[in-house]
Amino acid sequence: QVQLVESGGGLVQAGGSLRLSCAASGRTFSRYAMGWFAQAPGKEREFVAAISWSGASTRYADSVKGRFTISRHNVLNTVYLQMNSLKPEDTAVYYCAADAGALSTVVAGRGDYWGQGTQVTVSS
Repeated sequence: QVQLVESGGGLVQAGGSLRLSCAASGRTFSRYAMGWFAQAPGKEREFVAAISWSGASTRYADSVKGRFTISRHNVLNTVYLQMNSLKPEDTAVYYCAADAGALSTVVAGRGDYWGQGTQVTVSS
């Protein structure tokens, strides 16, 4: 069993930056592919970024390429999402996901474990 706890959300002006963190419990964190998803009010949850268990492979949604960076620290059992050049349309609840399988499983939104989410609000 893996528990995920997100933090780092908040209110920021357009053009600003935030760094989200997702802390994971469990001794096998380093074997899990991890990802971030965003759900805006009235919309479906959407893929944002994902990273393989080793950190060697990453995937990004087109809308965040060049602005967001996903990374992980396997000793600290934490995955990060550095969000730069934020836009009002980035406003959403951001969720962390984990899966013991392939990176593609996380990208598809089929991760085995999900956090409770952290709110990001970008004002114009």
